[in-house]
Amino acid sequence: MTKPEIMLAVPLIDSAMAALDVDFIVHRLWQAASRDAFVAAVADRVQGAATTGATGLKADLIERLPRLEVVASYGVGTDAIDLAACRQRGIVVSNTPDVLTAEVADFAMALLLASARCIPQADAYVRRGDYKRDGKDQYPLTHRVRGKKVGIVGLGHIGQAFATLCLAFGMDVAWYGPRPKPSLPYRYVGDLVRLAADVDYLVLTCKGGAETAGLIDADVLKALGAKGTLVNVARGSVVDEAALAAALAGGTLGAAALDVYADEPNVPAALIGMDNVVLQPHVASGTIETRSAMGQLVVDNLKSWFAHRKLLTPVA
Repeated sequence: MTKPEIMLAVPLIDSAMAALDVDFIVHRLWQAASRDAFVAAVADRVQGAATTGATGLKADLIERLPRLEVVASYGVGTDAIDLAACRQRGIVVSNTPDVLTAEVADFAMALLLASARCIPQADAYVRRGDYKRDGKDQYPLTHRVRGKKVGIVGLGHIGQAFATLCLAFGMDVAWYGPRPKPSLPYRYVGDLVRLAADVDYLVLTCKGGAETAGLIDADVLKALGAKGTLVNVARGSVVDEAALAAALAGGTLGAAALDVYADEPNVPAALIGMDNVVLQPHVASGTIETRSAMGQLVVDNLKSWFAHRKLLTPVA
């Protein structure tokens, strides 16, 4: 039986790529010396594609694959995939929800704690030798999180998992989203500026895409205030990065802890030079266990589609 042929846009975890090679003929786009020539050579045979949430699949590539039936994405976010082009062609799309929920929520809490307790800064203090020179108890005092207020932007699976962690830390939880969810026990605030003004920490777990682009603007950051902290494990596009840098530099925002950026892997230079910012390289789901589970779900979605014409985790 002939194996289906798929295009792999970018590398996945090794275990997933090995599994794909067992059941499919895999064309590795990122290894091509000439992208255009590579696509032209395999376009008439490619029936499936695998990509990541960050890389996605653009309309121009979709248009060049006339037999494309299915796109399997390694990640939850689908804003980098041209879903409209897929719908127009009847191409089905899957992602990898749930398997990374707890990991990303845990990392959001880790970022919050790292910022509140200045963990990266204290680490640098020790490595510079300042601890030895200054003597004990000389490092500036930091802030506790227990009893503080946290506002969550986007209360999907990740947001709800993060809210549970906040309760374990004795934090007061409120949230903002496009519509209330009466079945959930957390206070809903329908005005984002009002939510930001009422909390100590504003944590972003919402989806990316056009409807949330620039959602966290200068007004929201000003409302969060000089004692407030922004934590982002959602998408860089959700935040107006110029406004964020200006607020941090001007002292109208206290701190930020970021795992994502608008133009990854490029991080605004202004943020890199700031002591009140914790920066991470988009690794919230980056554990061996979770990335392996994500990779296996990509494989399983593709296998299910070609065997049964059904996806395990379809994107609506």
